[in-house]
Formats: sequence, C-alpha cells, structure tokens
Amino acid sequence: MSEGGTPAAPTTIAAAVVSAAARFARREALVDGDTRLDFAELATEARRVAGALVASGIEPGERIAIWAPNIAEWVLAALGAYHCGAVVVTMNTRFKGGEAGHILRTSGARLAFTVAGFLDTNFLSLLADAGPLPALTEVVLLRGSAPGATDWEEFLRRAESVDDGVVSARLAALGADDVSDILFTSGTTGPPKGAMLTHGASVRAYRSWADVVGLTAGDRYLIVNPFFHAFGLKAGILACLLKGATMLPQAVFDVPAVLRRVREERISALPGPPAIYQTMLEGGAGSGEPSTLRLAVTGGAVVPVELIRRMRTELGFTSVVTGYGLTESTGIATMCRSTDDPETIATTAGRPIDGVEVRIVDADGASLPAGAPGEVLIRGYVVMAGYIGDPAATAEVVDEEGWLHTGDVGTLDGAGNLALTDRLKDMFIVGGFNAYPAEIESILSGHPGIAAVAVVGVPDERLGEVGAAYVVARRGADLDAGSLAPWCRQRMANYKVPRHFHLVEDLPRNASGKVLKFELRKTALGTD
Repeated sequence: MSEGGTPAAPTTIAAAVVSAAARFARREALVDGDTRLDFAELATEARRVAGALVASGIEPGERIAIWAPNIAEWVLAALGAYHCGAVVVTMNTRFKGGEAGHILRTSGARLAFTVAGFLDTNFLSLLADAGPLPALTEVVLLRGSAPGATDWEEFLRRAESVDDGVVSARLAALGADDVSDILFTSGTTGPPKGAMLTHGASVRAYRSWADVVGLTAGDRYLIVNPFFHAFGLKAGILACLLKGATMLPQAVFDVPAVLRRVREERISALPGPPAIYQTMLEGGAGSGEPSTLRLAVTGGAVVPVELIRRMRTELGFTSVVTGYGLTESTGIATMCRSTDDPETIATTAGRPIDGVEVRIVDADGASLPAGAPGEVLIRGYVVMAGYIGDPAATAEVVDEEGWLHTGDVGTLDGAGNLALTDRLKDMFIVGGFNAYPAEIESILSGHPGIAAVAVVGVPDERLGEVGAAYVVARRGADLDAGSLAPWCRQRMANYKVPRHFHLVEDLPRNASGKVLKFELRKTALGTD
C-alpha cells in the first residue's frame, strides 16, 4: 500500500508493526550505531525474533522480561514478543538482584533478555543474587556473551526451524484486549506491583498522544526515556511505529553525546522529564546555532514557566507540550496542546485525551468544584487490566465504577486543565494547614538562582511538620540558603515557607527522572 494510503487502524502493537511496514516501508525506522533499519526491515526482524521465541517454547500469554538499556535489540526483542503473543515485562536497569528477582517471580517470566553489562553493572551476577526463579528457563544476551546464557545470534538462528505461517497465526489470533505488557510501579510505597496493559489501549492512547504532540512521518526521535518506562516504550517506540517517525535509542543521557547526536542525526523530537532540558541548558546547550529540534514533550515533575521559555528561545523547540499519566493508566491521561500559552503548559497537565474522564474528589468520594484540590480519579480505556497476581491491590485502586484512584492531588480549572498539586502521601500538615510540596516547589522554581528543588515534610516539635527544601543552584549562581526564606515569604503563605533549606549538588532520582523523596526524608531525619 502506498505511504499515503489509509489502511484500517491497527488494534494491536504487532499489527502496528505490520501497518508501518506497509505505509512507511523504506523510511528509516531504527538507528543505533551501525544498525540502520527501515520499517520493512524492522518488521522482518520482529518476525524473526517471534519465530525464535516460538522455537524456544514461548506460548501466547507467557511473559518474557527485558532488562537492558535503550538499544536496538531491546526494540527487536519487544516487537518480536508482541508478534508471537507473548507479554513483555520491563525491568529497570538500576535494579539490584533482589529487586530483579521480585519482578521475575511476580510476573512468572519464562525467558529474560539482558546484556552482559551496563555502566559497570553485571546483570548476570545480579541475576545470580536474585533468589529462586522457578519459571525462568533461559537468559538471552542481547549483546555480549557469557557462560550460562544464550548469545543473541544463536537465539535468532532458532527461527529457521519455525514455519512463518505459525508466526502469522499467532499475530492473527492477537486481540485488542490481550495483555501486551506488564509495567511495574516505582515501589516508593511498597513492593512494586505489575500493571497489566493491553494492546488496544496502548495503540489507541498513543495514537492520540502522537496526534496531540504533532509527531509525523520523517520526525527523528531521540528516545532518552528508558524503554522500561511507559514514556520510552509507549510514547517512544509505539508512537514512532504509529506515525512513521525514526527511533534513535539513547542508552545514557550525556549532554555532549546527546547534542552531538542531535547535530549528526538531525534530531527533531526529544521528549523527556524536565530535568533533561534543565541539564542541557546548564551544560551549555543553546548557543544560538541553528537547531533541528522541534518537538519536546515533558511532565512528571514541576515545570517552571521560565524553563518552557528557555526551551523555546535557547534550545530551539517550537512545540513544547506537557502531560500527565501513571503506569496504571497506560502512562497517559491528560495533555496540553502546543497552542497553549507557556503558563498553561508549565502549570497544568492539560485536558483529558479522547475517551478518558478525570474527576477531582474529596475524602468521601464526592466531586469537587473547579479550583478545589482533591484526589485525581481517571476512568476510560487507558485504565490497566489490573495488577498481576494481586486482585486485592487492584480493587484498592480501581473501584466498581471503573475509576482509577491515583493517589495524586490536583485541581481542575474552568477549561478542564488538570493541575497536579501533589501526592496524597507527600502532603504534610503545618500547624493544621495542608502544605503541598509540588506547589511550594513550583514557586521556588521561579527563583533565578535555582535549577532544581524538592520539598519534603519533616517533624517539628511546635507545628507538627514543616517543610525542608533541597535546592540545586543554577550554574554560576551565587545562591545563599539564608536568603531563600525571606524570598519565599514574599510569595507564599508563611505556613508553606520551608523552615530548612539545604544546598545540594544534585537530587536523588530514579531512572525515569523522578525525585526520590523517600531518600530526602531519610536524609532530613538522619536515618541514612
């Protein structure tokens, strides 16, 4: 079919690969080092991986895990798994052995794809420390070789023994309601839980995502968000498949390396958490030279208005969009539009995407009026199928009417824009007043000398709790912690003003760029 044709919209991720091969056959699809595949070649390689998985005894619905950085083989392993009806289980590259073991046991993964090492981490050694893994029958190395593991090329040769019709039958049997992935929560409030996401929801949601952000065929998308996260897997790999954009995986975020790839590969799309753009600016990016950068999509943390402006004026982005979602909502729920003003983009997460509802409720579940803070509830096709092996935990967050209780606090304005106030668990009470760290962080982010900030509640003998702010100074700024409290008192109610300010070189973050506030609380309480 010609590139301008209008085939039926795919309803599974595997069908999206087939559709992309037909619509964008000779467009470049995947670039990583010496690997350069067009969309037709990408589909062929995905079927090859699927055949190898079939030959390895993987049945439809069985789980395969991927524990590796953003590399081309990660993409091929995932797309091959989808093709043969398997379920992809993603694993954080920063996991230790015990954490990896929990994911593998909970998901019941039959096969694990990994690499010999990454950033001085030996994944095979960590697997040896993971404890008993009764379901795991094989480990395949996407790169490298080691005793006790199957090499990638050796694994792929198994496909030669499988009739192509078997893979075609697996693909044809796949439905929109079938589980495509299991993505585990961050585990900040307890052991990570595996959210089961479906093919149909993923394809529909990220077609909407790509439409809203304006991703198009010919865009060259540097994927710095880790593939184990919905931002990298769904808003990265899947969105590119749906729109014919080129995927360029970035294994490690390093400012010089990223800027070099932007120039050499003429990158036009670079989504990521706010910290990435802040780091680029602090690292000297935006020298005024012409840039191919066009599209940025961010969220998941406070986004200062000034950062939006600097992304446009110094980094060259013409379209900057923010959004909101969580693992349990397939990574998406609301989005700003590129036509929104910088204040709306910076201070809200936009409106619900088509087919999704958002409510704000009080502690009794009653809907609240515009502007009143309460828990954010989400309903629609994006809500997960449930936590694997844990119906009780599922029932705690998804009620009988299908509303997902996010645990996030927010408000809706008159136009339906969602503003995230905080996590329910992060709120602290100062002398009887509710204080929301995200609100305080947003104000502090407007200080000209502050590059990043995180606020946590700490015990106080008189007021019960007070705020402690951890502040990263902007490069070249002469920031004095003692000047911050007076600055805050001019801009926020006194109970919101942090009583403690700590200047730090960096904030602890997970691999998705989110600040690890539990680590800051431990530091504040002296319990490290």
